[in-house]
Amino acid sequence: MLNSDGSSMELRHIWMGLGVAALVACVAATEKISEPTLKPGRVKVIYWESWTDFEAEAMQRVVDSFNRRQDKIFVEFVSTSGTEEKALMATAGGIPPDLAGLAGSSVPLYAYFQALTQLDDMCRDAGIVRDNYIPICFDLMTYKGHVYAMPTTPATTGYHYNRKILKEAGWNPDEPPRTIEELDAMDQMVMRKDKDGRVKRAGFLPAEPGWWSWSWPYFFGGRLIDANGKISTDLPANVRAYTWMQGYAKRYGVSQIQTFRQGFGQFNSPRNAFIDGTVASVIQGVWMANFIQKYNPSMDWAAAPFPYPADRPDLAGSVEIEQDCIVIPKGAKHVREAFEFLKYLQSQEGMEMLCLGQKKFSPLKQVSPEFYAKHANPFIRFFREEALSPNAFSTPRTPIWKQYGRELDVAIDKINLVTTDSPQQLLAKVRERVQPMQDEVDKIEKLRGDSAP
Repeated sequence: MLNSDGSSMELRHIWMGLGVAALVACVAATEKISEPTLKPGRVKVIYWESWTDFEAEAMQRVVDSFNRRQDKIFVEFVSTSGTEEKALMATAGGIPPDLAGLAGSSVPLYAYFQALTQLDDMCRDAGIVRDNYIPICFDLMTYKGHVYAMPTTPATTGYHYNRKILKEAGWNPDEPPRTIEELDAMDQMVMRKDKDGRVKRAGFLPAEPGWWSWSWPYFFGGRLIDANGKISTDLPANVRAYTWMQGYAKRYGVSQIQTFRQGFGQFNSPRNAFIDGTVASVIQGVWMANFIQKYNPSMDWAAAPFPYPADRPDLAGSVEIEQDCIVIPKGAKHVREAFEFLKYLQSQEGMEMLCLGQKKFSPLKQVSPEFYAKHANPFIRFFREEALSPNAFSTPRTPIWKQYGRELDVAIDKINLVTTDSPQQLLAKVRERVQPMQDEVDKIEKLRGDSAP
């Protein structure tokens, strides 16, 4: 069913579900990092961002550098929780900030609701083109052929492993598992149980930490939306991926895994299951080094590409990439001035200042030797090179990804619980529920004449 503005009732409810109360809260969204004193005639650009701690401090340094370089524009950086919800509800209410931080996976949703300023013309005039970037980092900023955002800090995932534990179990730590089959074999070698048969240590668990369970199909050659834009949850490769995942639940025992994982500490703590050696290897992001250095700096660890199926060597280098970005909400008062800051941020100087401070890698193709020399992560080159892999992937580029992801999570929970339905049956049900949502999006975009992907 369509609203008068062409949006679907289903997605409209999701949109409004971001919280009407946020529209009021956004005006007072605070925890300000700077209180500017403006010279007469200087334009103030308001920038809302959800980062805190060292991540916010890194962006504040970039903002301060920009403000010192010229006297026409002053960017006021505001760190506030729930930036996406507040900024977009403020946009709906006609009082948006000039700049706002956004997760790259959210760009299709907000572009679909026409809540973002298209940046195509300004990027072209400024010489900001795809060739300046790691390709996937630029592509994540676009939707339906238009540029809606600029990248800030990208992050790839990698196979993190405890070298000491692998060595003690008899696995050469200089040759981490390259294939899924080797990963399974390593898990069997490292796994330990007590005299009562309770699991005390695992080599690997697909459910730990479980943040990227949606991504398993891509490591097996599958995908969640096919080349024709159709929901493809139950492709054979996807079924194979989730059947592999379920194999761990069957091998360890569902109740055994549940009991084992209940003993894990919080992620940001010394009792993180990987940091304290309870699980010898995990799939984690470039940021994992920060927590290792904080809670277990003497840990002997390394990062490597995540394994691929032995019969699919063409999938070597498969890696998930995420990326934060910065947008100009539709209706912002100072679009041109906001874009001046974006130009500085996209310069090598501005980008390396930010990414070095946040301990991520730069999305730009050109990286200075000093960036690597000063970086705190010993594997930062590896994580950046991963993003250049032809097998790099991200969340599906659809406005309904949040709904799709929730439906998929429900199925994944049932697969891990080894319910009576097979992985294929559960995945087929997801496709059947999600495809009508995608059909409605396609219909609306066709009626509006949106560009093809």
